[in-house]
Amino acid sequence: MNDNKHDKTHLETQAAIARLERFSKLTDSSIGIPFTKFNIGLEAVIGLIPVIGDAAGLILSSYVLVEAQRLGVSKRIKTKMIINMLIDFVGGLVPFFGDIFDAFFKANTRNTRLLKNHIAKQVKVKSIEH
Repeated sequence: MNDNKHDKTHLETQAAIARLERFSKLTDSSIGIPFTKFNIGLEAVIGLIPVIGDAAGLILSSYVLVEAQRLGVSKRIKTKMIINMLIDFVGGLVPFFGDIFDAFFKANTRNTRLLKNHIAKQVKVKSIEH
């Protein structure tokens, strides 16, 4: 593979990961709870609106999946991401307890970590092959 193309792909991947980490922090842990070390994100706040908030959270979460698709991630990893998204959505539908569940589950952070780990393994495999 051409080194310039490889460098461009690597830089694009790094940029996507950086965007996803910022997105995950915003949606999952950007708001500190006073007098605790616990953080919630915008998704937990939006989730307080019954059903509509949970649907909006699911739509927001799809951004991580779109980036994974764009990066060419395997179907297996995307399936795990969808499962996390559905767990977060369905768990969030339960009145009161769903809101607490949303604050703890942090699907976007989980999915970003899944993506980062998958990419790290791919990079390791490619470096061994070359």
